[in-house]
Amino acid sequence: MSLADQVGQTQILLVFGFFGGKVRGGRKSIKHGRNISCGKCAFHSELLLKLQMESNPKALALVRAAVERAAEVLNFQEQESRGIVRSVDEALANIIRHAYGGKAGCPIEVTCRHLHSTRDGGCVNGIEVVLRDSGVRADPAKMKGRPLNEIRPGGLGLHFMRQCMDEVEFSRKKGKNQLRMVKYVAPAATAAAPGGE
Repeated sequence: MSLADQVGQTQILLVFGFFGGKVRGGRKSIKHGRNISCGKCAFHSELLLKLQMESNPKALALVRAAVERAAEVLNFQEQESRGIVRSVDEALANIIRHAYGGKAGCPIEVTCRHLHSTRDGGCVNGIEVVLRDSGVRADPAKMKGRPLNEIRPGGLGLHFMRQCMDEVEFSRKKGKNQLRMVKYVAPAATAAAPGGE
């Protein structure tokens, strides 16, 4: 069965804007901030991908593939890339399950941006993934996950997201739930110093 057959009637709108490319209406989607200390952008964000999808578990395969490719383009190591994809997949499954109560056909927006900023005194690159839904208001007090020592299925998604991502933020804006996750590219491993004293 092809991926298109698996997704069926689900509608997904894709908007690509790799590294400041033109998106909707020919505009560049870029945000800038200046940092006097290095003379470069302290914060720079470029649209990589925007998906408008409906709540359908079958569509998650398309989202996983798109997010995986975005992580590869930004030079994430394979293990980090897998963590980003799993975090997004888990978050989307939770939106479908909890915010929409398993109801199909409800709107979800997925936005991926390339981030460039200063962090810990140096310039870093990363990916920002923002998920928005119009489902039941999320209660951050209840978003704690279950204790890790409880052996049973489910309830570990939040632990996983917080372990894999550098930033995980929940909010409600303009009547929509918003989950923002950020992962920065790990700095290149430093060369081993010659041994032998």
